[in-house]
Amino acid sequence: MRSNSNATSMNIRIDRGIKESAKAVFAELGLDLSTAVNIFFRQAIRENGIPFGLTLNTPNKETLEAIKEVQKMKKNPSLGKSYNNVDDMMKELLA
Repeated sequence: MRSNSNATSMNIRIDRGIKESAKAVFAELGLDLSTAVNIFFRQAIRENGIPFGLTLNTPNKETLEAIKEVQKMKKNPSLGKSYNNVDDMMKELLA
């Protein structure tokens, strides 16, 4: 990155493993950490926010359907079969 008389230093705390992993990725791209952070900041400014989607760990459609199915079965146990132990369940599943 070119020298800039308006440059300032910044200290951040980050897990050592994350830093080293990121450093390796950026090195493959021909970047040092400072340049990569500057790219991130510039892109955040351009987009007026985080330059990638932030999402919660939400279950996919299939998992949501399975959760609903279990909730129905808990309300109405006659919809499913219960077992007293895993061995009995596995015997029946593998039969």
